[in-house]
Amino acid sequence: MAAGDLAVVVTALEMTTLPEALRRPGMEADVPLQLVRWSACDPARYRLLYNRVGAPWLWWSRLALDDAALTAVLHDPKVELYAVTDRARVEIGMMELDFRTPDACEIAFFGFVPKATGQGFGKWLMRRALQRAWTRGDDTPVTRVWLHTCTLDDPRAVAFYQAQGFMPVARFVEVFRDPRLSGLLPPDSAPLQPLMGD
Repeated sequence: MAAGDLAVVVTALEMTTLPEALRRPGMEADVPLQLVRWSACDPARYRLLYNRVGAPWLWWSRLALDDAALTAVLHDPKVELYAVTDRARVEIGMMELDFRTPDACEIAFFGFVPKATGQGFGKWLMRRALQRAWTRGDDTPVTRVWLHTCTLDDPRAVAFYQAQGFMPVARFVEVFRDPRLSGLLPPDSAPLQPLMGD
């Protein structure tokens, strides 16, 4: 690896049948959150929420896109972006569903700002993501829902996804330039990940 590069282990997980739990009503009366669809979202607004949720985990891929490329993704009718808001209508989380591959839905981005983690909200949000993924009802029925996580994410991520019904199907190593060194993220992002200079 070159100086300044990061290597991560990526785990891809999938489910190929609707979980039985989604066939029953959920117990969600005590969750003080709302899911708000952001249609035709402005790139600057998207990047703000993406950074608030993802910077602690070094999310960077969408930051590498210019406005035109990001707008093309966000305005695609087969991509659905949702913000999670609290009672004060402050955005504290996000989920992004990508239906651009026939028969499949990728949960492309999923998470909360640090202050909202550890409160059980992830199960609520995943239930919403899966309900939408399996019941979109467009041209072709979905037969596979998948996502990926890596060793930069919360160490509980793989276990959480498995508990929601996902099964690991692939694991690989990805190497990329540290986004803090390339200027995509501030140097103080992800303080638990050491920053190695050139």
